[in-house]
Amino acid sequence: MKKDLNIVVIEGTTRAQRQSMVVAEFLADVGKSRAGVSVTLVDPAELTLPGDGNDPEAKDPKYTKITEQADAFFIVVPEYNHSFSGSLKRLLDSELQNYIHKPVALAGVSAGPWGGTRAVESLVPVVRELGMAVTFTDVFFPSVQNIFNEDGSPKEEFVRQNVEKAYDELIWMAQALKYGRENL
Repeated sequence: MKKDLNIVVIEGTTRAQRQSMVVAEFLADVGKSRAGVSVTLVDPAELTLPGDGNDPEAKDPKYTKITEQADAFFIVVPEYNHSFSGSLKRLLDSELQNYIHKPVALAGVSAGPWGGTRAVESLVPVVRELGMAVTFTDVFFPSVQNIFNEDGSPKEEFVRQNVEKAYDELIWMAQALKYGRENL
């Protein structure tokens, strides 16, 4: 019996006014609709990450377990001053060993017209250094406040189609890298 792929969707900020949580919830819902996929949504605001870095005392056991069981990640990357948030960096730094040879898809988010492009580009070298394999199908949410209805559904069908394409690539890479981790 084939086990489901476990994909972790990470909300990239703890900011109180974050509109990127709508994107994270949408990504999680789309992932849950895929056959053979289970999704865990991680909200860093619900974690305790003392200190800094990858030291044992700087980990949240709940997040450690999630990353250990993950086959892939889909990170929501809100743009702050042409980069990603410090809370996302802090979260990612806590679990170095659990990211190695796992794929990651990136979703940029901004209130402005660039859709988090600069934040995604800033994050790519970081996730590569963590040992992750970055997919080539990024998704962007420019002017995020105008993209979703009040119920969290997208106003335009192309939004879901873009996310589905990103999941196609992420799932393919997750299967290939899982095979590699287990057999090579």
